[in-house]
Amino acid sequence: MAEIIAIANQKGGVGKTTTSINLSASVAAAEKKTLIIDIDPQANSSSGLGVEDYENSVYEVLVGKNTLMQSVQQTYMPYLDIVPSNINLVGAEVELVDVNNRERLLKNAVAEINDKYDYVFIDCPPSLGILTLNSLTAANSVLIPVQCEYFALEGLGQLLNTINIVKKHFNPDLEIKGVLLTMFDSRLRLSVQVVEEVRKYFGDKVFDTIIHRNVRISESPSHQKPVILYDAISTGSRNYISLASEVINRSKEQIIRPDNE
Repeated sequence: MAEIIAIANQKGGVGKTTTSINLSASVAAAEKKTLIIDIDPQANSSSGLGVEDYENSVYEVLVGKNTLMQSVQQTYMPYLDIVPSNINLVGAEVELVDVNNRERLLKNAVAEINDKYDYVFIDCPPSLGILTLNSLTAANSVLIPVQCEYFALEGLGQLLNTINIVKKHFNPDLEIKGVLLTMFDSRLRLSVQVVEEVRKYFGDKVFDTIIHRNVRISESPSHQKPVILYDAISTGSRNYISLASEVINRSKEQIIRPDNE
């Protein structure tokens, strides 16, 4: 059964899409069957992996025109598939307002492919609207990227409150997979201070891996490649391979942990 991980933070520019592309590619490189669901109207995960067919997208799934499997597309990378985004998602908040159980549309759709993948990563939009709500309701856990910059913790209280609301009303099993520190610059004292603050706040929920600022990470989307294919020996590539290893190992720990422990 697939582990479904939503990558969410309502702040823009924290590395959600970069993490969605590069973490999923690194997990796929470990020969785990992996699916990205791009539910961000900006469709950057889709374009970053060279997807050009946006007609069969997650939008068609949410409005009931397609099953999820009908919208799955293979990428050029073995073990990695994607359900692309569509600009029509911009209007989804209004279109879905009168739909019954609109918060569970994605959850119901994902049930179809649960046994076909090891990991499903959902690239959420930078908001806490109906699309992110659907993602959190469908997910087993949420991965929260936090940039190592001023105001890093700004708005996180609102996200954590949303997670608690989802747990209470829609998805009682939702957990925080981990907090990922991104855009770390070792030359800046501020970056070090942010790391200390986030670790103090979230404790062992913070991943050991830190994503450093790296020009190869920034360049790779323009070549429609994850960084591990664009420059396999770069710092960015090593960072995301390390993160993929942590994610996989945390999954194993959850599987072998006795109930109620």
